[in-house]
Amino acid sequence: MQFKYAFQNYDKTRHVRASTREKTISHKHAREIGVAIKGLSIESARSFLQSVINLERAVPFRRYNNEVGHKSDTGVMAGRYPKKAATEFVKLLDNLESNAEYRGMDLDRLKIINVTVHKGRKIERFTPRAMGRASPRIDILTHVELVAQEI
Repeated sequence: MQFKYAFQNYDKTRHVRASTREKTISHKHAREIGVAIKGLSIESARSFLQSVINLERAVPFRRYNNEVGHKSDTGVMAGRYPKKAATEFVKLLDNLESNAEYRGMDLDRLKIINVTVHKGRKIERFTPRAMGRASPRIDILTHVELVAQEI
């Protein structure tokens, strides 16, 4: 199925993009990771995500921070360590880097200029409970798009 990107004014000579569709990660975690890595180079974003996966640095939660504990990292008030979403972002960064290599771009000059996170479709299931009842279990899939520019 053909899909469109949310990023406008895409120029094939200056920009490179990558996307992942319908991943079972939290869209809230993905949004906060996207805000954290926007403006970084690919290598610094990858090192940040690896430190999140290793529980060394927290992702600052700026919008979805209700009842989120404070962390001792500098510049982080409320934050968490979303390992599953960070792992998917590392895979997406690898894809972005290989797309840039294919186009012949300089990887050291690439900077992430846009991160877009959308909610995908819902998968509705039921969990059996006691006395013959059932509780709904709804998984919301997530779409993530990355765009980098050679500066």
